[in-house]
Amino acid sequence: MNKIKKISINKLGYGFIKDLPKGKDEYYLRNKQNRSGITYRKLTALEIEILVRNRNTSDEWSNILVSNEFNPELVKNSSFFGLNRIGNLETSCLSFSDLIVPIGIYNSTIISCDFGNNVSVHNVNYMSHYILGNEVIINNVNELVTTNHAKFGNGIIKKGEPEEVRIWMEICNENTGRKVLPFNGMTAGDAYLWTRHRADAALQQKFIEITENQFDDKLGYYGKVGDRTVIKNCKIIKDVWIGEDAYLKGANKIKNVTINSHPEATTQIGEGCELVNGIIGYGCRIFYGIKAVRFVLSDYSQLKYGARLINSFLGPNATISCCEVLNSLIFPAHEQHHNNSFLCAATVMGQSNIAAGATLGSNHNSRGADGEVVMGRGFWPGLCVSIKHNSVFASFSLLNKGDYNYELNIPIPFSLISNDPIKDELIIMPGYWFLYNFYALARNAWKYMDRDKRKYKTPIYEYDYLAPDSVNELLTAREIIAKAVATAQLTKQKKTVFTDESKLLALGENLLSTKTKKEIDALEITVNGFENSKRKVKLIKSYDAYHMFEKIIFIYGIEAALRVTENKKGKNSISTLQQVKLSSTNLTWTNIGGQLIPNKNVEGLLNKIKSGAIESWNQVHAFYETESEKYNTRKDLHALSTLEKLTKKSVNKVSTTQFVNWLDSYLEIKKDITARIHATRAKDYANPFRKMVYESEEEMNAIVGSLKDNSFIKEQNNALSQLEIEIAALKKELKAK
Repeated sequence: MNKIKKISINKLGYGFIKDLPKGKDEYYLRNKQNRSGITYRKLTALEIEILVRNRNTSDEWSNILVSNEFNPELVKNSSFFGLNRIGNLETSCLSFSDLIVPIGIYNSTIISCDFGNNVSVHNVNYMSHYILGNEVIINNVNELVTTNHAKFGNGIIKKGEPEEVRIWMEICNENTGRKVLPFNGMTAGDAYLWTRHRADAALQQKFIEITENQFDDKLGYYGKVGDRTVIKNCKIIKDVWIGEDAYLKGANKIKNVTINSHPEATTQIGEGCELVNGIIGYGCRIFYGIKAVRFVLSDYSQLKYGARLINSFLGPNATISCCEVLNSLIFPAHEQHHNNSFLCAATVMGQSNIAAGATLGSNHNSRGADGEVVMGRGFWPGLCVSIKHNSVFASFSLLNKGDYNYELNIPIPFSLISNDPIKDELIIMPGYWFLYNFYALARNAWKYMDRDKRKYKTPIYEYDYLAPDSVNELLTAREIIAKAVATAQLTKQKKTVFTDESKLLALGENLLSTKTKKEIDALEITVNGFENSKRKVKLIKSYDAYHMFEKIIFIYGIEAALRVTENKKGKNSISTLQQVKLSSTNLTWTNIGGQLIPNKNVEGLLNKIKSGAIESWNQVHAFYETESEKYNTRKDLHALSTLEKLTKKSVNKVSTTQFVNWLDSYLEIKKDITARIHATRAKDYANPFRKMVYESEEEMNAIVGSLKDNSFIKEQNNALSQLEIEIAALKKELKAK
């Protein structure tokens, strides 16, 4: 039975805070929140007379306070309860897009609210305990209400509330084992750190404490609507804090949410949306039937066309359209479209693109809802891919169409992963992107940087396909390939496979250095531990991948050397390199929400949180900023360390002759890469099955653009030409010394 109570009409709008601090009235928090600077006064007798004539009512006219420029003629057919304060009202209209409405308050029920200057409030059936900024438009809203225990989407509890009302966000794992408390300003890095180290109870408790300390537990905070925000044709808005210049139209329900918005990063929420228990970042777009519950949507991200986001964190500059995402932590620059995509219980480390029909994550292979998928940067499943919990993928993994019925652990980056149901084998092609689709790989790196809409690009999110995380995986992948080749050779010769890993690696490296591509490709190369099954897992194109990985790591190192020696003449270039201090600790990094940070620094941060030396999320974010400032320098040190590991030559002892040889090799590789970028795109223009839908080549060029006019390829060719000039000049200076 619904519990409906009768209370006195005289109490409507009063008693918002039940347990007042000594010496405070029930408006003390409201007065603290209202920073309009408006000086209020009581109504004059004439103003009251005009208000009454305009069919307005109030439980107590003395509790309506107004500014000196208040015009009572612009308030009509409205009822006021409690203390209401109204700013200037000018005889004018506010215009936004195609909406033009008179300034004033019309046909509305207002309970204990503050209004800034020149607001336009029309047909608000029930508006309670809100503070409006200047030039706000609210038109046709059923309910705009704040309760005295409003938390605005933050995972806190108020004074006197039981723990069970606290809102948790259950990311990464459906069984709540990695749940975190959402809060305004939460980053993907915050969420990721919190979801890890779950066995460290002291650290986990500190995360809860620093979140709670960011807010107070007082009852009685009002909802806010920032300057120039427009709200029209919405049904229920309850316990929502709204920033400046936001635009809400046609939403069904928004409850317990913070909506960040700013004149330079406006947020918009459109028709049919239902958003409950969440945080929305700056510059977001949410349109057309969205369902989001227990969520964080980071800055400049989008939810569109019926998308469902539940118990999930979506990183910056990301888009989810049509599909469903549950219990997931998603880093920056994620793309997920099409109505039948599904992502569940996953950690997705950014620059990912989920194709139509993908079903990523299923508990059907487990006895409980405790599975997870971890996807490295650049994860890209093809059409109708289905994968199971638990699975882990290295950076830039590409899954071919198919049902993957076993758990996967793919440590080789840039791989094409294919299921062969006829032979019942899993096929891994290491280095697919480098070998066959360099155009897309290189262009995507540029695309993600271009789509980063943040005005201030800090902290630095890594979008380059060559970075400490992916290059470390390349180093590991070469060892995996070498050992697999050695095992295949020994098996072919019917010899005992070495149990000594170092001997196995040495043999594989020797075979890949001395044998021909034809000889290596003739081997049946298999690996263990990639799939939870008894069937074969084969590596193909191992020879090509091994040597391509070497080239890619090499250019990563040489480009760092060129940056370190930039603007140095002749021998100064060599001496600068020789003075660089390298350490093995440069080689271990972690992706913290899209920002790459050395492991030792992350461990230092966690120790400071645990000890209490860091006691706020603002301090954690300051740590991210500091790391970002040092990132490019540290990345160069990492690259030089990998160059040493690859070439087995000390950078500190490099000679002029060696450096010149490196430059020659580097330039040749860059020429090859530029040619591959052109060739992989040119295939699309030569493929007869692509061309057959066009009447002529001229029509094809008119629709998709001609190859010779491709701006990205032109840019790459120009960069190569400039590089050739710079390398020639540097070699001349070196030899002159």
